[in-house]
This record gives sequence, C-alpha cells and structure tokens, in this order.
Amino acid sequence: MKKTEKKGNHLAVKMAIAMVLGLICGLAMLMLRENLLTSGQTQTWAAINNLLFQDITAEAGKNAIGLFYIVGQLFVNALQVIIVPMIFCSIALAICQITDTRKLGRISSKTLGTFLLTTAVALVIAGAVGLTVYATGAFNAVEVSGLNVSTGSSGSNPLSILLSIVPNNMTSAFSTNGQVLAVVFLAVATGLGINALGSKVTVLKKLLQEIGDIITVCLSYVINKFGPLAIFVLLTRTFAIYGVDHLKPALAYVVTTVLLLLAFLLVGYAVFVAVLGRINPIPFVKKIAKVAVFGFSTSSSAATLPLNRKTVTEELGVSDEIASFTLPLGMTVNMDGTAIMQVIAAIFVAASSGYSVTVSSIAIIAILALIASIGTPAAPGAGAVILFTILTGMGYTNDAALLAYSLILAINRPIEMLVTSLNVVGDAATSVIVARSEKMLDEKQYNAEQN
Repeated sequence: MKKTEKKGNHLAVKMAIAMVLGLICGLAMLMLRENLLTSGQTQTWAAINNLLFQDITAEAGKNAIGLFYIVGQLFVNALQVIIVPMIFCSIALAICQITDTRKLGRISSKTLGTFLLTTAVALVIAGAVGLTVYATGAFNAVEVSGLNVSTGSSGSNPLSILLSIVPNNMTSAFSTNGQVLAVVFLAVATGLGINALGSKVTVLKKLLQEIGDIITVCLSYVINKFGPLAIFVLLTRTFAIYGVDHLKPALAYVVTTVLLLLAFLLVGYAVFVAVLGRINPIPFVKKIAKVAVFGFSTSSSAATLPLNRKTVTEELGVSDEIASFTLPLGMTVNMDGTAIMQVIAAIFVAASSGYSVTVSSIAIIAILALIASIGTPAAPGAGAVILFTILTGMGYTNDAALLAYSLILAINRPIEMLVTSLNVVGDAATSVIVARSEKMLDEKQYNAEQN
C-alpha cells in the first residue's frame, strides 16, 4: 500500500508541476500572440501556430505540423479508445459480483440518490447566484456586438435523451463514445443476466475480468508515463489558441461561473463527504486533487475516468465493486459542474438578449439543465453545445440570444475545463459516500498519509 501511495504522490507532484508549467507557457504564448498580431507580424505567429498548435484536421491545417495538437490528441485518443469496453466491463462485473440482489438495489439507489442530491444542491446554488448577479445588472452590461457568430447545434427536446438509453442495435452502441447511456444499459442487463444464471455463465465473466485487467495495465502505463507531458501540452495549447479578444467579453459571466465552480469544487464536495459520508474530508481533498487537475487539463470526464478509478480504489480505499459501478455511471449521469455552468449561461443569455428572468423561469432552466446534463457526452466542449437545447426550450432564440450563445462557445473552453474537474470529483465523492454507507470503505487506506 505504501508503494502505491508513493507512486500516487509522485504522479500528483508531476501533474502539478506540468500544470504550472503549462499555465506559464500558455500565458507566455498568449502574450506573444497578441504582441505579434498587434505589431502586424501575423505571418510570424501563423508560422509558430502551424508548427506547434494548429489543428491539422481542420481546413486551415492542411499544411501545418501542429506538434502540440498531435501529442495532446494522441494522448486523449489513447484514453478514449478504451472508454466503451471499460464502462461495459466494469459495470457488468460490478453487478454480477454482487450476488445479493438487495445489496445491489441498495448500492444503486444510494448512488443515484447521491447523484441527484448533489446536482440538486448545485442547481439551487447556481440559480440563487445567477439571480443575484442578474439583479445587479452585470449580465446586461456585457457587449456582444461585433462578435463573429459561431454555429451551435440545433435544438431538440431534452427528453429525447431517454430514447438513447435503450439501443435498437447492439453493435451501434459500441461503435462510438457518444452512446454511453446505451452502453451502461447493456452493461447493467449483462451483469443482471450473469447474476441470474450464476454458475452457468463462467466464460463470459472470466473474459470480462481479463479484459478489465488488460485495460488497467495499459492505462496505468499511459497515465504514469505520458500524463504529465500531456497536461503540459494541452494547457499550453489551450491558452495559445485563445486571443485576448475572446477573454475580454462577458467578464461577468466568466467571473460568476468560475468563482461558483471553484467554491463548489473546493468546499462543496468536502462538505458532502463530511456530512453524507460521516468521515474526515481532508484525505479525500488531498488525494483527489490530481484527478481534478487531470480533468481540468483534458476537459473530458471519459479521459479522466481511468485515473479517477485508480485513485478512488488504490488511495481512497473504496471497494472495487463500488467504484466500478459508481464512476462509469457518474460519468454519464452525474454532471454537477455542467449543470451549474448551464444555469448561469442560460441566465446570462436571457439577460443579455432582453428576456426577463424570474424565479419561476430559473426553476424551469434548472429542470432543463438537470435533464440535459444527464445526457451530456463526456467529451470536451459538450456542455456548451448541449446548452442550446436549454435555450430553445426556454424560447431564448432571438438574434441577440444567438450572439450571446456564440460568445459562450467562443470563451467557454477554460470554463469547460473547470466543469470537468467538478464532474469527476463529484463522481469520486459519491463513491466514497456509498462505500462508507455500505461498509465497503477501507478507512485505514483512506486515512493513510501519502509519502
């Protein structure tokens, strides 16, 4: 255990160093970009951008090298390639290993109940804060004129997410990372089937276990060897491709959202662990920090899932049965950070485009955000895109609203990174709470100091 804790601590230090260096280099590149562009040296910046940061899959990147983009994308792809099999195997095994059906029912109800409670608290706080800022007129003062309109997704009924839970084709559910709810359904069905048949099914169960073992080995190697480098590359590129012009507008929205997300991240989950889990939250805060950093860097709950699971089981002492069930499920349905961002963003759009905001309208926004956040794909930027369903559901569709929404798409990347941190930490907190209530938490391991 000491060896594992030491490795975890070393990885956390490396990731922290990588984050600091990434922020420094990213800000330096941002300043260099602005200096070159304002002095008329656009070709110089274009050469630097093509060499280091350009998305080589875009139309403008046909002749670019994009070293930072390639390295970062390869790392994210290496993590995402196993997301579907990992979710399927972990949930199916978690269910079939719990032979006590009453215990399975308790774990499921406690997990979903905790998810719903934390998200409800997040929505209430976001609504209250958003209404307060709206009352000050801060959102109304945001200037959105002159902004190039970005293209968002077409609106749809948020309830349509329910139709994606049960797939009409089994193979299609495994062909893309965008149908996680369907994969969860199939995993649950498979686990229940294995559970019901008992000793009649041994080969499939063993196969799932072996696939899970292979995934664990591969992920440990990728995260330990390339995680810090990837964090540095991803953060540097994020700041480098954003000009100051994208960071100046909608200051009220950015400041409000960031401060609220940080408060919920630093205080909220510690309170949940202390109150609901009835356990000292300090070890949780210390050990989960690297997961938050990793989630911030990748901006993807799916990409962070492997490290989250490793930290929760090996350092926080959560039973693998609990972690294998709660974390993949949380990645799909537990989106506290996304819900907070969407509520504040919707209020900002309404205020800046001439719509009145009332307590009742915020309540409707919160309900729509709850439904929409459940189906938000665990991928970078997905939350801002899904936001359009809330806006259309509320009728915020005039030209000014579309401009405000375009502004959010332009500036929301740093916020989405922080949102991901909340989402993954929330999943970990729920795992600890459920494990503690089921007496499946190794408290000695949980409280053990990192060397």
